[in-house]
Amino acid sequence: METALAKTSQKRQVTFLIILLLLWESGSEAIRYSIPEETESGSFVANLAKDLGLRVGELATRGAGIHYNGNKQLLRLDIKTGNLLLREKLDREVLCGATDPCILQFQLLLENPVQFFQADLQLMDINDHSPEFLDREMLLKIPESVQPGTVFPLTIAQDFDIGNNTVQNYTISPNSHFHVVTQNLRDGRKYPELVLDEALDREEQPELSLTLMAVDGGAPRRSGTTAVRIEVVDINDNAPEFLQSLYEAQVPEDSPLNSLVVTVSARDLDAGMNGNVAYTLVQGDEVTQPFVIDEITGEIRLKKALDFEASQYYNVQIAATDGGGLSGKCSVAIQVMDVNDNAPELTMSKLASSTPENSPETVVAVFSVSDPDSGDNGRMVCSIQNDLPFLLKPTFKNFYTLVTERPLDRESRAEYNVTITVTDLGTPRLKTQHNISVLISDVNDNAPVFTQTSYTLFIRENNSPALHIGSVSATDKDAGSNAQVTYSLLPPQDPSLPLASLVSINADNGHLFALRALDFEALQAFEFLVGATDRGAPALSSQALVRVQVLDANDNAPFVLYPPQNGSAPCTELVPRAAEPGYLVSKVVAVDGDSGQNAWLSYQLLKATEPGLFGVWAHNGEVRTARLLSERDAAKHRLLLLVKDNGEPPRSASVTLHVLLVDGFSQPYLPLPEAAADAAQADPLTVYLVIALASVSSLFLFSVLAFVAVRLCRRSRAAWVGGCSVPEGRFPGHLVDVAGTGTLSQSYQYEICLTGGSGSNEFKFLKPIIPNLPPQGISEEIEENAIFQNNFRFN
Repeated sequence: METALAKTSQKRQVTFLIILLLLWESGSEAIRYSIPEETESGSFVANLAKDLGLRVGELATRGAGIHYNGNKQLLRLDIKTGNLLLREKLDREVLCGATDPCILQFQLLLENPVQFFQADLQLMDINDHSPEFLDREMLLKIPESVQPGTVFPLTIAQDFDIGNNTVQNYTISPNSHFHVVTQNLRDGRKYPELVLDEALDREEQPELSLTLMAVDGGAPRRSGTTAVRIEVVDINDNAPEFLQSLYEAQVPEDSPLNSLVVTVSARDLDAGMNGNVAYTLVQGDEVTQPFVIDEITGEIRLKKALDFEASQYYNVQIAATDGGGLSGKCSVAIQVMDVNDNAPELTMSKLASSTPENSPETVVAVFSVSDPDSGDNGRMVCSIQNDLPFLLKPTFKNFYTLVTERPLDRESRAEYNVTITVTDLGTPRLKTQHNISVLISDVNDNAPVFTQTSYTLFIRENNSPALHIGSVSATDKDAGSNAQVTYSLLPPQDPSLPLASLVSINADNGHLFALRALDFEALQAFEFLVGATDRGAPALSSQALVRVQVLDANDNAPFVLYPPQNGSAPCTELVPRAAEPGYLVSKVVAVDGDSGQNAWLSYQLLKATEPGLFGVWAHNGEVRTARLLSERDAAKHRLLLLVKDNGEPPRSASVTLHVLLVDGFSQPYLPLPEAAADAAQADPLTVYLVIALASVSSLFLFSVLAFVAVRLCRRSRAAWVGGCSVPEGRFPGHLVDVAGTGTLSQSYQYEICLTGGSGSNEFKFLKPIIPNLPPQGISEEIEENAIFQNNFRFN
């Protein structure tokens, strides 16, 4: 899996190779500065703005910053003046050790737009350390038989400076037997050798005390001394000899303590004490600290953990001394092998607080990586998760930028958790992970969307003003002010529609209100557009169609078109007496301004002069005869019809229909005398007066007739046998309301006289008291009376 991760990262790096080369073109040549070590903090190093050709104000506007590998903060940049200043006093020996030259690399990062400049700061060594010997005194046992010219190795002096400031020469105090020769090691260091100039004589001088001085090449020069005590011993004519003059060994830096590094071996041809060899390390503290040698076996073992990053090579001088004081020497070159014991380090230089959602190629973060290991152990690859819309771009010498691969959509995902993985190529591979959260800031890229493309609202007519009739709703996927929706009414497509006086909308919640009472008969439906606009910049909007249906209320009574009710004279229908049952007399035509069941009309006969004679069909208003007409049926009929709708509550209207029975349509139609009186029924006071007057007149006439009849009967009693008398029993002499089964019409009133004296009662005469019909009607009535009298007499 690690191999696949490395390949994926390499593919991404190749993708942006051109961008990397362009960046190298612009900043590949590093600017180098130098400053002596131990310079006080705050000291001026250089003016970066001037050296890079930048304006002073440009550093602040472009977000300039100094960045280092390994999170070291050694310098600071004054963005107002462009001066590069020391943050603290720098010690070359602490920062670089024995490395020469001591170069500190740093980068100037300009964030907007992103641009890098590489710079190096070289610390110049000053002679601030004196040479030092590990031992305050060195003891040499030299046989008196040693020949002049014999060389004796001495302990090296340690000086932490470099170059000319380190040890350059060794001298010894003046004497007649020895002088010091300065030799060079393979790593460039110098060590002293004591050379015998004149043979020793133990009997003459058994011990010598000398002073060894190490002098560096600094200005001023520094020096260090140690005492050299020489004991002259008896003859030991064979010195120990090593099997190899140079031993080489490689030690992994993670070797455990006390592990064997190398074994040296020397032999001495002498016997006894003069042949016993003892091994010692003759180097300074800097070298001998990590190692220890067994003085009997010559095994060099590790006594302190090694660190490849601190020191990669050790040169150890081994001395083999026999019991007689003779010694031999050899060198051991120990190379520390690097192991992958340091995980990569990631330093975040810039992290954007939020990233706009619709901006491609936006820099989200800038960071650098470092690994103090060497070789493959120090080479690194960076990667992120494959399912994220981000890319890692290498920019300049272990600097990377995290950029958006494409425009993002906050509505799909508002936050990304990015894990940056830095892996080295060592064995085993070590990695470092750094998690960052990338917040996607909202851009007004979504218009409000209504929950429905069209709305249908219903409102019953005659509503109260300011009635809430419904709501529209729209949502916006954006956030903040970009998602705040306001509603408005759009101008109607029909310019004649007074939309502003019909409805209003609450701009905050989309509630719709009727501004005035609506009339279904005037306006049954209307539609308009509602707009929803967000508060982004620029604002986005959408619209939806709203259709308002006005529901009918039963607020209109039926209106009778026929027979007309507003004429000065009533309309009279003519019906022949020969009409069959079901004969169509007339048809009441009515309309209702409402709709639906509120306009379903039914017809009903409320009152008729002769109820059983006519009927009305409930659904179509046709007035038809209910039976055969007879001669006894009154000639004039008045029908009161009710027209009622099916609303809740129902509304109705009444209509009066006048019907005249005729023998044939050839008979001339004469207006009835009562027509004027019927027409006057519209005024109730007039009707009451007419009724009162008619009653008084009838009562008076009836009284007069009764008085005349009584007087006539008394006078003619002598001439008639039985005279004329009022028949026994009651006989109605008033108007009768016939329901269709009687024989006498309420339009007639008769006077009956009976004969007396014959023992059988017969009608004397039968005549109407008030003949008020036309002449033809009177003759027919007289004829009917005669027939009726004969029939009665026969019975």
